[in-house]
Amino acid sequence: MKRAAAVKPAVRLRRRDPTVPPWVFVLPALAVYALVVLYPSVAGVVYAFTDWSGIGSFSFVGLANFHTLLHDDRAVQSIGNTLLLTVAIVVVQNLVGLLLALGVNANIRSRTLLRVVFFAPAVVSPVMVAFLWKYVYNPDSGAGLNGVLGAVGLGGLRQDWLGDPSLTLWSVAAMVVWQYAGYSMVIFLAGLQDVPPELQEAARIDGAGTWQRFRYVTWPLLAPALTVNLMLSTIGGLKLFDQVYAATDGGPGTSSETLSTVLYKEAFVYGKFGYSTAVALVLALFVAAVSLVQLHYLRAREVAA
Repeated sequence: MKRAAAVKPAVRLRRRDPTVPPWVFVLPALAVYALVVLYPSVAGVVYAFTDWSGIGSFSFVGLANFHTLLHDDRAVQSIGNTLLLTVAIVVVQNLVGLLLALGVNANIRSRTLLRVVFFAPAVVSPVMVAFLWKYVYNPDSGAGLNGVLGAVGLGGLRQDWLGDPSLTLWSVAAMVVWQYAGYSMVIFLAGLQDVPPELQEAARIDGAGTWQRFRYVTWPLLAPALTVNLMLSTIGGLKLFDQVYAATDGGPGTSSETLSTVLYKEAFVYGKFGYSTAVALVLALFVAAVSLVQLHYLRAREVAA
């Protein structure tokens, strides 16, 4: 009887335990995430197979939107433009970012100031950067880049940078590289600072020159930073919208259209929300596929390095 009496208070204490299960605290965040992300994503997939105009009822059209996408000359050209922009941005941005990181990693007095200066454009709104570069690309012979070229005796190189269909895409790429090269620099700089100085010193003692130390010591150890930079720049290039829309609106003609600008115009200019969500779905799947393949390859390279 005494043993039973001793057990009862413990049972009462467990029953009165006010501890709330941990998953209860996650419910509000999950509810917001489901409302803001999951529901629109699922709805977008459904609308991609409809003729929805943005308001009112709709009917299912099967794969008609995707068939239209594959036979739409403007959409097909935008896919090519997106790929060209992405390749140019990924290659040049990471090359410039790496060179900047190597420069500001050197033991110079102004390296802190230079890091701030090079990184500063990355925190500026892409729309503001686009309007700034619209002035830089001013076609007037005495303004912007053309004015600088004329002042240094290179007037023959002056161009209508945003008005020439053969130059527009590359002008936009230069704008994006200028803005985000400093961002890539910071990531590479973090990787450079993780390289053990003892390895560099050992290579120097063994007679390795600057290029050999970089190639055989520094570069392999930069694999994680390279993975992050390539992933971010690739995804950013594939979904590029702000700079293109603000600087060229996809023009002249369709020479600088990207999938993102086509998506926007089909939805908010032409009212073809069903078709635009089909474009969005194709873009999302393409970005996911490229990212997964790229991540798999780069992770394997990290292990090999």
